[in-house]
Amino acid sequence: MTVNVLAAGDNFVLPGLLAAALREHVDADLDITELALDWPDVPFGPVAEVIEASGTEDAIIEALQGVRICLTQMAPITARVLDACPDLEFVAVGRGGPVNVNLEAAAKHGVAVSSAPGRNATATAEHTIALMLAAMRRIPQVHGDLAAGKWRGDYYRYDSVGLELEGRTVGLIGYGAIGNRVARIAGGFGARVAVHDPYVDPAAFAGIAEPLDLPDLLAQADVLSLHARLTPDTQGMIGAAQIAAMPQGSVLVNCARGGLVDYDAVCDALDTGRLFAAAFDVYPEEPIPAGSRLLRTEGIVMTPHLAGASRETAHNAARITAAETARFLKGEPLLHRQN
Repeated sequence: MTVNVLAAGDNFVLPGLLAAALREHVDADLDITELALDWPDVPFGPVAEVIEASGTEDAIIEALQGVRICLTQMAPITARVLDACPDLEFVAVGRGGPVNVNLEAAAKHGVAVSSAPGRNATATAEHTIALMLAAMRRIPQVHGDLAAGKWRGDYYRYDSVGLELEGRTVGLIGYGAIGNRVARIAGGFGARVAVHDPYVDPAAFAGIAEPLDLPDLLAQADVLSLHARLTPDTQGMIGAAQIAAMPQGSVLVNCARGGLVDYDAVCDALDTGRLFAAAFDVYPEEPIPAGSRLLRTEGIVMTPHLAGASRETAHNAARITAAETARFLKGEPLLHRQN
C-alpha cells in the first residue's frame, strides 16, 4: 500500500533532504510530495494559534489533501489545518520543539506528533565556543579596523589585548545536549569547567566538569555561558546582581534564549568595565530594534540567532524525522513523541 507523504521543507531543511532521508530510512512504498516554504528568506511568525511558523494555512491544507504523514520544520499545523485534513495521521517536526503545531488539536484528531531534539546540539556548542573566543580576543573589532584599512598596533597594549581560554574557569548554566558538548570542548582548550544544573545528576559531570551551586559558579566564572531553558524560574536569571557577583573583567555568552538575560544590565557592566566582553546569538526582541543599546555598546559580539544553523543540522533534522516516520509505520514507539 502506497503511503502519501508531504515533505514540507524550507530553504534550510530542504524538501529534498527530507525526501532523501525518507527513502533511506523507510522500508515502504512512499509517494512523496515536496513543498518548499519561504523561511528563512521570509521570517517565521505566528500563524493563527501557533508560533514560529512559515507559510499559510490554506497552502498547507491544499498540500495535505490525501496525505497520511507530514515531515516539516515550519509548516503551521493548526486546528483549522487538522480539521481540513482528515487523512493526516503523523507529523514529524524537524526542530527541538513543535511550536508550529497545535498539540492539543492534534491529539483530538488522533494525529501523533514528534520532534527532533538535539539536532543542532553540535552546531550550537561549536558556535558558543566560537563566540567565546571571538569576544575574548576581540576578533570582530580588530577585523573591522583592518577591513577599513587601519593597522592598529596599539591593540598590543596591555589594556587592549585579549584573554586566553586556557587556565580560566568556564561556568555553564545548563548541562543538556549543548552544555555537555561546550564543557568537553572548553576542557579541550585547557579551561576548568564548572556547571550549575539542578536537574542533572552530578555523576554525569565526572571527568568533565565540577558541579557548583549558582552563587559559587557566578563567583568563580571567568566566562559564563548559558544553556538553560527559558521558564518562569529562569526568566531574567542573569541581571545586575548576578553580573556584580562575577569576577571583574569576566565574559558572558548567551546562545540559549534572550529572556534569560537583562541586556541593559549587560550594557551597563560593559560601559563600566565590570565585564570584559559579551557575546550573544539570542535577544529579547528579534530582530534587534534599531535603537537598542546592544547596537552601540562596545565589547559585544553578536550573531543573528543562527548558532544552530549548520548543514549538518539540516541533515540531522531530516534523518531524525525520517527515522521517526519509519517507527510510526512499523507501529513502534516514537522516540520523540510530543503529544
